[in-house]
Amino acid sequence: MDMQQAQDLLHNTFIKILVTILIAFIAQLIARHFTDRVVRKAVRYHRYANKEEERKREDTLAGIFHTLAGVIIWIITIIVILVELHINLAGLATGAGLIGLIVSLGAQGAIKDFLAGLFIIMENQMRVGDIVTLNAAGTSVSGVVEDITIRITKLRDLDGRLHIVPNGSASVITNMTFRFANVNIDIPVSYEADVDKVRAIVNEVGHEMSTDEEWGVHITKPIEFLRVDSFLDSAISVKALGEVVAGMQWDVAGEFRRRILTAFNKANITIPYPHVVVDTAAYAHKSHKHAASAKRK
Repeated sequence: MDMQQAQDLLHNTFIKILVTILIAFIAQLIARHFTDRVVRKAVRYHRYANKEEERKREDTLAGIFHTLAGVIIWIITIIVILVELHINLAGLATGAGLIGLIVSLGAQGAIKDFLAGLFIIMENQMRVGDIVTLNAAGTSVSGVVEDITIRITKLRDLDGRLHIVPNGSASVITNMTFRFANVNIDIPVSYEADVDKVRAIVNEVGHEMSTDEEWGVHITKPIEFLRVDSFLDSAISVKALGEVVAGMQWDVAGEFRRRILTAFNKANITIPYPHVVVDTAAYAHKSHKHAASAKRK
């Protein structure tokens, strides 16, 4: 290939467009690497409760900046390609302005979603990896936050279903894994049980778990007897409360229930189930009276 052919190739519009797209891909990779480093450094400058909190914040901000950088790069790329194709950008902008005016009249919802997304991200209301419940449009959905963008939040529930919620429609955000969580357990015991003995067993099991090699690392405050919470039809409800690492409340509560059941069985403390007492004598008398009345008729 001589010099003239090389120059002709470089001036070929198709080749220029391919080179522009290739440069855009390379720029996106560089921007991704750069934003990752900047975000990680900025996040680590602040103090977080633990490494998990720090990681969630990093992942959330990195995802947002990757999206923004990608949008900016590809907007510039499209403009460069249009210039190479000799398209009248001024006329296109005039037409786009008219179309934009028409679209903006129906774009209030999108603007609301964008603003809500900005506040969610800036105020650190939820992060990628958090377990949350969102009340939106009269219903509530729960799950793990898989992705947060300026416009939407994606939640994956226990059944594997992906819920996509516009940020502007989330009226209440309940974050169940922010900094720490409580283990809040109601334990029913029979009316014949010694409440002081129940209290001692609950505190003992809670202390054992907090010093356990496997479970202790997840517990910041041992589960303890809090109070006699209520009198039910068939049982006394006792409340136990403890503090754990965010996201571990369900696992710790399940292990505590297993251990408390074993401890209650050893101490002959029963966990009653609802039952109905039938007075057979009164039932027989009522049936006999009804039969006699029917016979007279």
